[in-house]
Amino acid sequence: MRDKQNDNVKFKKSRSSKNNFRKRQNDKKTINDGLTRLNKHIARAGICSRREADKFIEAGVVKVNGKVITEMGYKVKNDDVVKFNNSTLKNQKLQYILLNKPKNYVTNINDPFKKNSIMRLIEGKCKEDLSPIGKLDKITTGLILFTNDGELMKKLSKRIQSTKSIYQINLDKNLLSSDLKKIKENIYPHENKVKVLDISYVSGKDKKEIGIEIQSPTNNAIRKVFEDLGYNPTKIDRVYYCGLTKKNLPRKESRFLTNEEITILKRQ
Repeated sequence: MRDKQNDNVKFKKSRSSKNNFRKRQNDKKTINDGLTRLNKHIARAGICSRREADKFIEAGVVKVNGKVITEMGYKVKNDDVVKFNNSTLKNQKLQYILLNKPKNYVTNINDPFKKNSIMRLIEGKCKEDLSPIGKLDKITTGLILFTNDGELMKKLSKRIQSTKSIYQINLDKNLLSSDLKKIKENIYPHENKVKVLDISYVSGKDKKEIGIEIQSPTNNAIRKVFEDLGYNPTKIDRVYYCGLTKKNLPRKESRFLTNEEITILKRQ
C-alpha cells in the first residue's frame, strides 16, 4: 500500500513537472515569435480597450501594412504598420506614472506645453504619450495617475463612481461636530453624487483639518459638500487614489508604479 502511495506521489510530481515545462515552452514561444495580438496593439496605443478594439477590427477600420484586417485574433509584428482610421499607431510600451500635483497646475491637456500644465511635470519621464486619470482642478493638490494603457483608462473611467479616494481638507473655520455627523451620514443638502464612506478630524490638529474618504467623480463635489454647510475649503489634497498613496513622493515629484501596484490597479 505504501509503495502504491509513493508511486501516486511520484506520478503527480512528474505530471506537474511536465505541465510546468510545457508552460515554460509556451511562454518562450510567445516571447520569441515577436507577435502581438492586434487588439492588444491598438489598446497599447491608448485608443481604447481590447474589447472595443475587436469591434473596430470587425468594423473594418483597422489596416495592417495597407490591408484591412477583420480577423479576430490576428497578430502583428513589431515592424508592421498599423493604421486606425487611416492614422498610424505607435507601438508603445505601457507606462504608469504617479504624480503628486502641486497647487496652481492645470490638468487640461489640450495645451500640454502651457507653463502650468501638469504634463510639464512629467516631461522627459518616458517617450510614450501619457494621459491623466482622475483629474484635479487648478487649486487642488495630490495624486494623479498617468498612463497610455487604454484598457485601464477605460476601466477606471467607467468605475469612477465606485473608486475610493481619501482627501485631507483644510477649512476656513472649525467644522462643527453636528455638521461632521451630517456629512458622515450623507444627509447634508446637495445635488452631487458624493458617497461619503468616512470622515473625521485629523488627529493632533484643530477642527479645521478634516480627513474624508469618498466615492465621487470629482473633487469639486467634495468642495460643494462643505460650501453647502457654510464652510470654505482653503486646501484640498488627495492623499489616496485607487490603492495608491503619497508615501515618499514629495509635492511636484513623480515616479513609475511598481509591478505590484500595476497589478492592484488592474484588479480595481
